[in-house]
Amino acid sequence: MSDHIDDLLPPAEYITDAYKGSDKLADKRVLITGGDSGIGRAVALHMAREGAKVAILYHTDEDSARTTREGIEAEGADALVLQGDTADSHSCKKAVESVVSQWGGIDVLVNNAGMQKPYHDLSEVSDEDWQQHFDVNMSGMFYATRAALEHMKEGASIINTTSVNAYVGNDVLVPYTATKGAIVGYTRALSQQLLSRGIRVNQVAPGPVVTEIQLAFKDFDKDILKSMSSPMGRLGQPYEMGPAYVFLACQDSSFMTGQTLHLNGGMITNG
Repeated sequence: MSDHIDDLLPPAEYITDAYKGSDKLADKRVLITGGDSGIGRAVALHMAREGAKVAILYHTDEDSARTTREGIEAEGADALVLQGDTADSHSCKKAVESVVSQWGGIDVLVNNAGMQKPYHDLSEVSDEDWQQHFDVNMSGMFYATRAALEHMKEGASIINTTSVNAYVGNDVLVPYTATKGAIVGYTRALSQQLLSRGIRVNQVAPGPVVTEIQLAFKDFDKDILKSMSSPMGRLGQPYEMGPAYVFLACQDSSFMTGQTLHLNGGMITNG
């Protein structure tokens, strides 16, 4: 499954025939925020191929959400598509309640929704822009997790999406980078809090990946978008992210919590 996002980026690929499912998530009930596009779509399709029931929460793009639903169902999995705003506590709670009403609980929560906006200088960042970054990227993660935990049992898994920028910084993405650093601390702290409940909390830190979020650079500096790469000499593909989330969701990672998987094409992070 592929999608041409923009002429300045290569086509995005979300899952390939090379990935063979083996029921690692058979009958698991999954909720993915920001699940309609980019990494979220790739995660949805990989988990569907592993036998999960997959719910996605999307913000505004109905076409993208419909495409993802079709992809999930093409894998033979149950799909639930929910519209809402992760920056709103009620919206997150309502999404969780919809999943529980449909399937009786939640086994895997993937906190993936996010936004970014570049700035040349900190003076350009308005109070509203700063707050929006934290509302979407950090508060939404808290709202969704708090609501989901009421319905999660021992063996459940929470997976957060942070970023390589939390570890290496990015001079034009200061607000975004700050939120991603907050996610790192949140993941580590929550993992310790939930040890006694047998619920694991881990995170994935992608490097530059072919997703819609990169289009924030299109009107800011196209040269950044054109030159975006990694030590491997290319951008990552969404399908290269999906299996890591499957690993953290299933029992293959049963002795892992509070940790980070760095999928960044060779960028050394020391984190």
